[in-house]
Amino acid sequence: MRLNLKKITPIIEWGSLLLSTGLVCFFLVVILYEIFSKGWSSLSWSFISELPTDGMTKGGVLSPIIGTVILTLITALFSIPFGVCCAIYLNEYAKNTWLTRTIRASIRNLSGVPSIIYGLFGLALFVQGLHLGTSLLSAGLTLGLLSLPYIITTTEEALLRIPASMREAALAVGATKFESIKDVVLPASLPGILTGVVLTLSRAAGETAPILFTGVAFYITDVSVNTSQEFMALPYHLYMLSTQHQSIEEVRPLAYGTALVLIMVVFLMNLTAFYIRYKYRKNDQ
Repeated sequence: MRLNLKKITPIIEWGSLLLSTGLVCFFLVVILYEIFSKGWSSLSWSFISELPTDGMTKGGVLSPIIGTVILTLITALFSIPFGVCCAIYLNEYAKNTWLTRTIRASIRNLSGVPSIIYGLFGLALFVQGLHLGTSLLSAGLTLGLLSLPYIITTTEEALLRIPASMREAALAVGATKFESIKDVVLPASLPGILTGVVLTLSRAAGETAPILFTGVAFYITDVSVNTSQEFMALPYHLYMLSTQHQSIEEVRPLAYGTALVLIMVVFLMNLTAFYIRYKYRKNDQ
């Protein structure tokens, strides 16, 4: 009996896809269950609203939460305007030359650079070169550089999905190229742009290596919003509690609680991205 490859090949492809997806989801559920089961007991309002005390063996994670929020805001203020403008120029104004193709390829390659390389570059540029010191501002600018390739790429992909006929229709009624981009292209591509931006920022909020060299501190006894000072952040706080603390077993529940808070922060940011996309899609219908 001869095998019909045309019928078997789709079955094998779908089977491999379902198996891979199932394995990923299984291990994800196992990891989340481990964190939730061991971190839920530490999660409380006092844990979220109190500062770390007694060498981080007691207290909460208020300082790391505030530091992470401000760090993400600085990253957004630096990366979003510059990244979106770069994508608009590459997609709407730049001609398809070897230079443009080289720039696009370079941006794609920068997306694959390990985050610790960005940390070393931020140390050389912002901390030492621009004399900003190890500070919240240096760390935020470093994460902004890390986020730029992702924001440029996702924004350009969102712009590419807009049909050329919409641009031509705007130009046909007398609008300038800038007006057609501002009033037609950008509003239509806004859901994709915002989704990519929020997902990128949620990834940046969980990074440890880039801020390791540029401003994050092991332990700070108070809350400071001064961008020229060192700060605490949730991912680095979790790293220190899990691997570097002098009483690792004692602070293990705090480490699981911190991991749970970080997961919740990232989950809320991702949920915001999906809500924005759903809202704009619903309004367009």
